[in-house]
Amino acid sequence: MEAAAVGVDAVAGVAGGAVAETKRNLVYGLHAINAVLLRSPERMLELWLAQPRDDARGRELKQNAESAGVHVHVVTADALAKMAGDVNHQGAVAAVRPLKPWDEDDLTEALQGLAEQALLLVLDGVTDPHNLGACLRTAEACGVHAVITPKDRSATVDGVVRKVAAGAAEFVPVASVTNLARTLDALKRGGIWVVGLDGEAPQTLYAADLKRPLALVLGAEGGGMRRLTRERCDFVVRIPMIGQVESLNVSVAAGSAKNKARRQRLG
Repeated sequence: MEAAAVGVDAVAGVAGGAVAETKRNLVYGLHAINAVLLRSPERMLELWLAQPRDDARGRELKQNAESAGVHVHVVTADALAKMAGDVNHQGAVAAVRPLKPWDEDDLTEALQGLAEQALLLVLDGVTDPHNLGACLRTAEACGVHAVITPKDRSATVDGVVRKVAAGAAEFVPVASVTNLARTLDALKRGGIWVVGLDGEAPQTLYAADLKRPLALVLGAEGGGMRRLTRERCDFVVRIPMIGQVESLNVSVAAGSAKNKARRQRLG
């Protein structure tokens, strides 16, 4: 039997107790929550659905959650809005156990086990969670094996990132490294070419040979790559701009570069 919708005070108490019990994340949106249920249902702790949420997608999500043994709460829309904050939650919020972030050792082990040429995305100081989420979404679509970020000066994979990534955050590992320059050096010793993107580079992305083990490096919003990061690049390329816009958002630029690399690999 479906529970009656409960109000703001009740759901605040339920959510607060559930999330405070262990270190867990809130995941927002239908795609992101379904991705957790499909990939690793054991990580799903509880699900909150706003009433009314009686469309086909909402019913499917509720059924998937109940099949996985997840407790489903039906709450008022106001209660869910107070719980989720200022995000487009689409009437669904879930509490999940967070993914274990990769470190340098995890990254090395994964690269050694690859059966194809590596394709990595390196984000040097991207602090906007919306940009990180968008980068993860295009990374998953282009077959990127891992996203690498520095532990400092970088957005973390939180609920906002997961929502923007539309489920991709559950499939693309994020390696958070202590020393990015040292990690790039290690990648190069392992045979991976490090290629930076910079709007002032003389060579264009379209002229570059990307059919090789590759780590694409993009810098922070506005500031670009740091000096030590740029010095580790084997070469630097730019995305040709033929319109009046002088630059691209980091997530758009990352998507363009990853798509070009994938197209070259497909022949």
